[in-house]
Amino acid sequence: MALLQIAEPGQSSAPHEHRIAIGIDLGTTHSLVATVLSGKAKVLNDDKGRVLLPSVVHYSNNSTAFGYDANPFLTTDPKNTIVSVKRFMGRSKADIKFQHPYTLVGEDNQMPAFETAQGRKTPVEISAEILKQLKDRAEASLKNPINGAVITVPAYFDEAQRQATRDAAQLAGLNVLRLLNEPTAAAVAYGLDQDTNLSTDRNYVIYDLGGGTFDVSILRFSQGVFEVLATGGHTALGGDDLDRLIVKWAKKQLNIETLNDAEFAHFVVAARQAKEALSDAEQVELKLLDQKLTLDRPSFESIIQVALDKTISVCKRVMRDAKLELDDIQNVVLVGGSTRSYAVQKAVREVFNQEPLCTINPDEVVAIGASITANQLIGNSTDGSLLLDVTPLSLGIETMGGLVERLISRNTAIPVARRQEFTTYQDGQTAMLIHVVQGERDLVEHCRSLGRFVLRGIPPMTAGQARIELTYQVDADGLLSVSARETTSNVSAQIDIKPSYGLSDSDMERLLLEGFQFASEDKALRHLQETKVEAQRELEALEQALKVDATLLAEAELTALNAAKSQLQVTLASDDIDAIEQAVEALKVHSDEFAAKRMNQHIDHALKGTKLDDWSNSN
Repeated sequence: MALLQIAEPGQSSAPHEHRIAIGIDLGTTHSLVATVLSGKAKVLNDDKGRVLLPSVVHYSNNSTAFGYDANPFLTTDPKNTIVSVKRFMGRSKADIKFQHPYTLVGEDNQMPAFETAQGRKTPVEISAEILKQLKDRAEASLKNPINGAVITVPAYFDEAQRQATRDAAQLAGLNVLRLLNEPTAAAVAYGLDQDTNLSTDRNYVIYDLGGGTFDVSILRFSQGVFEVLATGGHTALGGDDLDRLIVKWAKKQLNIETLNDAEFAHFVVAARQAKEALSDAEQVELKLLDQKLTLDRPSFESIIQVALDKTISVCKRVMRDAKLELDDIQNVVLVGGSTRSYAVQKAVREVFNQEPLCTINPDEVVAIGASITANQLIGNSTDGSLLLDVTPLSLGIETMGGLVERLISRNTAIPVARRQEFTTYQDGQTAMLIHVVQGERDLVEHCRSLGRFVLRGIPPMTAGQARIELTYQVDADGLLSVSARETTSNVSAQIDIKPSYGLSDSDMERLLLEGFQFASEDKALRHLQETKVEAQRELEALEQALKVDATLLAEAELTALNAAKSQLQVTLASDDIDAIEQAVEALKVHSDEFAAKRMNQHIDHALKGTKLDDWSNSN
């Protein structure tokens, strides 16, 4: 007779109060769904007992196949068999430079669609098909409708990629409770947020190498608060890339320059099988185009070293961002199917000088963490831990001179809102262009443009008098909205940032690395631009003053002032900061005298017709 189960106090709700929530790991190569039953997280399997769902969809003229049923078509009909669709989510057609067998349609600066036997299919639609399969699996297993879902995304997904994931979930009929960063989900699965009795802060590294993405995050747990100190990674680096490196090696060994689509798909499958087999065997045999190749562990390590070096480089950069040393790290957690590889585990062990944690199946750990979070958000759990994710890149606004004013710095905990006041540049200005940018550089041209909108209806005032309150708000999903309000008239405008495509892996890495590499150069450029803007403002103000009061100056004084003004205008065309500052000082000698004469005139006008007694009687 089976024993009846009794839940821990606070871990179970009354049947009429319990709501069904699921956690979904929407992976590049495999996807999973999990839920919390009787206080325990459980990965749900299909009718054949399999927990993994290959993230593969095959379109034929008459039907659609998913997961394991679609796998055989990878080699027989690669053009209509979509795999690793996550790598296309939120990215422009121009960003997709890796080899693939698909016909992509659409504009270069937009997310492409796949040309299939059933017509055009977007990455969002295909992802929705996978999510629908997981939703159906959960409903069949739990025999109840799903009330809400937490879906995980790489920590380095930008706004476009997150929005595309949310759109896919809604298309699949899921109520999205939250998009959760995969490293945070892994930490929740390991219960790292349950160390409430520890008196000291504890720091954890989550090394997540999946099928198509790589993330590394440093998490700190302190007094019941779980915070991501720093995060980094690649939106297009994972097990798929290891497979492609093996394919590249195999082509070289066989003296093959190019492969057709069917051959390429066959090589990829063989490479993946060899990679997985090397976790247990010292060497494996690949059968390719009626030829045999032997791949041993030392050769495998050499082949994938370039990819491992990229992950280790990101680890070191994130450690610097968090201002931590190796001795400050208590545990390193391995996440993602690619961390099963002995070579990956060896690399992590060497860089962090400790044995990494991998007691939970690395394929399942993210889905488990997502289900625990979903259970909390739906109201079934009273767990008091708090999860704080961070922004991967700084968010700011363009100001005069093409400069970036950062409102939210990278690695700021989210959700977050920041407000700052700005003002107008010209007299009578009635509109303001708000240009939202993302990146670590000081000049707009070196950052990524996220969107623009115009605030109209500003009351005409003297330059600098208007007060424009700008609010940047990043929600728990990492999605950004920006609003602007003129404080005296209450006119307002806003925008939800939904770019049509996301950052490529190279762009993401460039934005970060250039922020460090050009820090001193950016400081000098910012100083130059600020000096130019201030000098231009001085010239415009002087021009307005001359239109009114030029008669106050003697002919020689006016000639000297105009000469100094012309010299500054000429100098502003150059980038010589010293020459500009000297020209500004030379102009000030004459403009200050002019300003003094204007002030004396205004005082004379104010006192005209009054007597000394008038001032005495007023006291």
